[in-house]
Amino acid sequence: MKTIFAVLIFCVFISCKGQNSMIDKSVVKTVDIEKYVGTWYEIARYDHKFERGLVGVTATYTLNTDGTIQVVNKGYKDSLTGKESIAIGKAKIPNSEIPAKLKVSFFWIFYADYYILELDNNYEWAIIGSKSDDYLWILHRKPQIESELHQKLISLIKARGYDTSKLITVQQTR
Repeated sequence: MKTIFAVLIFCVFISCKGQNSMIDKSVVKTVDIEKYVGTWYEIARYDHKFERGLVGVTATYTLNTDGTIQVVNKGYKDSLTGKESIAIGKAKIPNSEIPAKLKVSFFWIFYADYYILELDNNYEWAIIGSKSDDYLWILHRKPQIESELHQKLISLIKARGYDTSKLITVQQTR
């Protein structure tokens, strides 16, 4: 009985890992996917193994005729002249009533959350998160952002309860 209880506690602990209830993961109410598609530059992100060491990172979204979205993530290993890394995937909106909660897949049938937490009215910048606290990105339509805007985005992220000290700045082209 003690073993079953210990396994149960361990499972609860694992399922809660990366899930801080103090973090606001609410998404924007509306998204016009036709305006959202295009190329976004990664300005900052939480470090994670599938992008570790990548700089000059872009995400290009293209609307497919079936309503899904082609995703092409591209970056360069360790320097802007480093080896190019490309990941091609797909995204979908599982619930049309919550278009800011997408699912993205880069491998077969395995999907991850892609939450549009904040979005500029002109679709110039976005803050992206996930169900997990371990993923966070600041995206912009240009490779550089002004200092004032950067501070505004950091403030929005802090107000949601995210640890901004974990953000790494992504080197981009000029």
